Amino acid sequence: MTPPRTTAAASGVQQFEVSHEVMANAIRALAMDAVEQAKSGHPGMPMGMADVATVLVTRFLKFDPSEARWPDRDRLVLSAGHGSMLLYALLYLTGYEDMTIEEIERFRQLSSRTPGHPEHGHARGIETTSGPLGQGLANAVGMALAERLAAAHFGPELVDHDTYVIASDGDLMEGVSHEAISLAGHLGLSKLIVLYDDNRVSIDGPTELTVSDDQPARFRAAGWDVQAIDGHDPARIHEAIVRARTAAAPSLIACRTTIAYGAPTKAGTAAAHGAPLGPDDVAGARERLGWPYAPFVVPDEVLAAWRAVGARGADAYRGWRARLGKLDEATRAEFERQLRHVPVIGHIEDRGEGVVAQQRVLRDDACGKLLDLGGHPAGSSGNQHGVVRIGPARRTDRARRPQVPHGGRSASCPMCPTADRAASVSVFDASA
Repeated sequence: MTPPRTTAAASGVQQFEVSHEVMANAIRALAMDAVEQAKSGHPGMPMGMADVATVLVTRFLKFDPSEARWPDRDRLVLSAGHGSMLLYALLYLTGYEDMTIEEIERFRQLSSRTPGHPEHGHARGIETTSGPLGQGLANAVGMALAERLAAAHFGPELVDHDTYVIASDGDLMEGVSHEAISLAGHLGLSKLIVLYDDNRVSIDGPTELTVSDDQPARFRAAGWDVQAIDGHDPARIHEAIVRARTAAAPSLIACRTTIAYGAPTKAGTAAAHGAPLGPDDVAGARERLGWPYAPFVVPDEVLAAWRAVGARGADAYRGWRARLGKLDEATRAEFERQLRHVPVIGHIEDRGEGVVAQQRVLRDDACGKLLDLGGHPAGSSGNQHGVVRIGPARRTDRARRPQVPHGGRSASCPMCPTADRAASVSVFDASA
């Protein structure tokens, strides 16, 4: 491979000019090597979605591997958890400290950080556990809602991030996906972008064996912005994400891909869904992709290019820390309290007035602050106190401070209609 040209970025991070194709092939190679060594796993999805993931992470995703729990990082949720090697490869390539090449080599082994499906807490950068299909998509809707609420309360200077989801046919077959996309569309969660791996292959064969839903039409009916693109065309992927980031609604980008892209006999087939490619197809894929390196070897210049992508988020993180430091003491304390998920009131003492009477006092005097403890589930009560109602937000309003009426009557509560301003109480997602 010809040594790459290097340039000095304004941030001081050295930039390596390695082609999109080569960077995407690094993901494909790590995925097929790890699954082949484990003799178990799913190489097809990571190989098919490598182009989409490369464009997203190298051109759009806001993150800093050295500050993996940065509250204002973009979230990347792999709802299609069976393709976990896509996420593990990205974490290793971009420089997350605990995702080493040794962990990639230990894929699906006991006590490794790289189980068959991503597990939150096993390694930094894994935003949520995504074993059951549909779970990651539903969690991501919650994350996008948390961003909306937190931005409304603390402002876009502290909270202004996107939530991206990589989802599969299987995710969209699950019933929970219908509830999740309906809620997201209803609330207008415009900072939620779902990248749908439309490879039309399931573990038993073509998806037409079991489902004939028109997924784009389904999302449109729920109020989403919808695009359909070639998932192997970097220019189209880029254009689609640009549009999604400026849409006034949550976005679905249906990415038509080939499962196990590059494999000579198993590409586009169910044989690459849930099983190793086999030595012959691995060797053939290396030849077709122009990747002559030994298993688990990423050339220094390619790894350096990926590490430069990871390093560029440091400036954004430092800028965010500076803004946090300028907050008044009370606002900063409240922000940090919510990050720790500490309730405002730990318990209610029985003062002989009965729980209902005490709840009424709390409702009227501290209703806004109590909202981060949770409201009523849908249909559980005619009492609407504690229920946050959020109208559709528009991404074009960069301040993104939606009206969030609450139903209380306290003039001191920013959530109540009688207050002189509208705001909301932040509900930070569990991955914060």
